[in-house]
Formats: sequence, structure tokens, C-alpha cells
Amino acid sequence: MLKKLSARNQIKGKIVEVHKGQTTAHVRIEIGAGVVITSSITNEAVDDLGLKVGDEAWAVIKASDVMVGK
Repeated sequence: MLKKLSARNQIKGKIVEVHKGQTTAHVRIEIGAGVVITSSITNEAVDDLGLKVGDEAWAVIKASDVMVGK
């Protein structure tokens, strides 16, 4: 469970992939119905959080702008 955060968009899911590059990792979180959110974070953050496939995790989205395309 997350501690309180100011970000309103907190989406619970399950980690389906962690792919580490040289310095940055891509963490894929399935949030339901096959929908996946991908986050780019440092390898150090992956290690500090102990992230691994199958873990429950939260995608926390904080942005000042939301872009829409069609």
C-alpha cells in the first residue's frame, strides 16, 4: 500500500515485465483487461524497490499537461 501522495492518478496493477538497459529500466504494469502502463525508471530505483515480475505495484501519474491525439 502506498503512503499518501499528492498525485491523484494512482493505478494499482501487477508487474508483467522488468527490462533493464544500461542505466534505465522499462517496467510494464498490467492494470486490468490486458491494459499495460509502461514506466521508464532508473535501474537503481528497480533495485531499491525490489521490483520483479508478479509483484503488485502502483503506477503513479503526476503531470501538469495531458495531451490527446486522434
